[in-house]
This record gives sequence, C-alpha cells and structure tokens, in this order.
Amino acid sequence: MGNALTDVLAMLNSDELLREMNLPKGSMTLIDEKKLQSVNQYINRMPVHMALGGSAGNSVRAMACLGAQTGFIGKVGTDEYGDFYRKSLHERNITDHLLLSAQLPSGVASTFISLDGERTFGTYLGAAAAMKATELSLEMFKGYSYFYVEGYIVQDHDLMLRAIELAKEAGLQVCIDLASYNIVAGERDFFGLLLNKYVDIVFANEEEAKSFTGKEPQEALDVLGKMCSVAVVKVGAKGSLIRKGTKTVHVDAIPVSVVKDTTGAGDYFAAGFLYGLTCGFSLEKCGKIGALLAGNVIQVVGAELTDNCWEEIKTQINSL
Repeated sequence: MGNALTDVLAMLNSDELLREMNLPKGSMTLIDEKKLQSVNQYINRMPVHMALGGSAGNSVRAMACLGAQTGFIGKVGTDEYGDFYRKSLHERNITDHLLLSAQLPSGVASTFISLDGERTFGTYLGAAAAMKATELSLEMFKGYSYFYVEGYIVQDHDLMLRAIELAKEAGLQVCIDLASYNIVAGERDFFGLLLNKYVDIVFANEEEAKSFTGKEPQEALDVLGKMCSVAVVKVGAKGSLIRKGTKTVHVDAIPVSVVKDTTGAGDYFAAGFLYGLTCGFSLEKCGKIGALLAGNVIQVVGAELTDNCWEEIKTQINSL
C-alpha cells in the first residue's frame, strides 16, 4: 500500500535547477498544486519519461515481474494519469481492483535526476492522499502473506494504523520502508510506535536509519533489530546489513560501472528481499536478490526494466 503516483522523470544538466525550484537534492518534498504548476514550467522544457511510480508501486511491480502474486492498495483520479496507473498494474498482473478512485487529480512525482544519478522528488499527492482509513476493509488483506507499506504515507496516522491493524488481523507480516530521511525526522515518534508495536520487517537506507536512530549504520541496525524481527539497513555501494535476532549478515552490492539513476533502488531491493522470503530463502540469499534488483535498476533511467532484463535476473537468481 502506498501513494499511487505517476513518475515524470527528467534528466538534469546541472543541479542549479534544483536550487531555483527550492528542492533539496536527494529529498522527497511534498508540493501543492501551485508549486506543481511552477515545477511544470521547468519540466515542460525538458524531455521526460512517464512511468508507474510511488515507492510501494515500484516494489510491487518488481515483485510481480519476478512472478510473485501481488496486489496494490492506493488511490488515483479519474484522469489520464489515473488511467495510466491502473493500466500499468493490469499489464503486470497486479491485482488492481484494490485501487480506489477519487474526484481529484492523480498524484504525480516530478523526478529530477542529477548527473551523479541522485534523484530529487517534487511530489504532488493529489488523489493519492485522499485515501482514508474508513475505505479499508479486512477483505482487502485476505489471501496474502506480507503487507508492505511505504513510509511516505505516515503523515496520515489513522490510515497507517488502520491498514496495519487489518493486516495483522488477516495474519500478514507487516513490512515498512522508512521513506525519505526528512520524513523520518518529522515523524520519528510515530515511526517508533509502529516499529515497536506492529512492524515485523523494516527497511532503511543509511540516511533514514541515522535520522531515526541518530547512529551510523551498524549501530542503527542494532537499534532497529531490537524493535523488529528483521531489520535491513542499505549502505549504497557498500551493500546492505541485515539483522535477525543476534545474527547479522552483510551482503555486497553488485558491481556497477555506471550509475544512471538511483530512482527505485531501495524499492527494488525491498522487492527482491521480500520475493526471497516468499520463496523461503535464507536472509543472505534474500539480500543478494535485493542487491541484484537494485544494481540493475540503477543502470537505467526510471524504475522500469525490460522483459529481457527480468529474464536474465531470474536466471541469475536461480544460480545464487
């Protein structure tokens, strides 16, 4: 479950544009409709690529491409972007009847990719933020093993709590990605409540982990590992650290010669890791699958891989 956003991706020749738009490099900044119009003035001057997006949307699509049975809970408008999102889910055999509709413009993530591959989001939530706790039902969660929710929807406490409680009632393990470091800083207490009381598996990159714990990756992993059954801290090119109980596993990142765009890297890691869990693989193999997916997606612009690439990834998974 997450914000149903269509990614509109643009490559930057210089980070000066980010300063002009007042978007901190590497962050996810929520913008209103007025700010979206201002951002669009820049985007309209650049070549763009449109793709199904949102953090959880990226993850569920990647899992579906590996062959997992998936569904997605979100909300879109009855417009071009909404139609695009629903069609994109359907094409990947992702259960789309859980996608709700609103009489609002669909959410859009204006994604600016710097020359070093770092991505910066100016996110207009629109219909995505109109999803309410009262619209969720127990039936939505039945028939699944894991409930993966993105931290980007944490501002709506009622929605997040209702979803997690329904998932638990349906017997699902709850997995959460902590989202952007600035969101973690603003919602630290609520994240703490969720991790201590509900969450089974937590994903964070090193900036998010530090924002939550105030500590460097290894110590942050120790803190998170005491709160959840499984904790994962991603450390970029250094790979990932995984903790379950007293066991810690370090998984290397795959070698990549050129990083084109880091959009979706964390989402794809989570997808690979969770896919491994559904297959009953060890934590180390789950981490390796996550690293394989993340390493592939950062070599392309956007968070989409070709069918041929997915077939190659499946072959590599079988050989792990």
